[in-house]
Amino acid sequence: MSTSIHYEIIFKASQKQVYDALMDANQFSTVTGGAPTEIKAEAGGAFSLFGGMITGRNIELLPNERIVQAWRAGNWAEGVYSIAKFELKKQGEETLVIFDHVGFPDGQGEHLAGGWKDNYWVPIEKYLS
Repeated sequence: MSTSIHYEIIFKASQKQVYDALMDANQFSTVTGGAPTEIKAEAGGAFSLFGGMITGRNIELLPNERIVQAWRAGNWAEGVYSIAKFELKKQGEETLVIFDHVGFPDGQGEHLAGGWKDNYWVPIEKYLS
């Protein structure tokens, strides 16, 4: 079973556009089809995504460059958090997102990897195009 998830995705958008799609509650809700979203975009700020299915706190935010979150799914045991890290790198007119997710419960890797693709990368690409 996978104990970490790694993606490298290129978006045809600026670092700011990608960062805002991830960290602005209104934009993230639009990206994800209108799901209830709350994001306090500051270090230590809480977030609730997909109507509370995903919750956590922002550990480190470097605007337009890095997002590090303590991240958990609603069906995980109480107090269990993983770490999700998004690095945003400028590549000409595009942005490379280097994403790593570690520390999630055993047996969750395949499900989470598919969820990142289906609920983040594909909708963000569509939203930014």
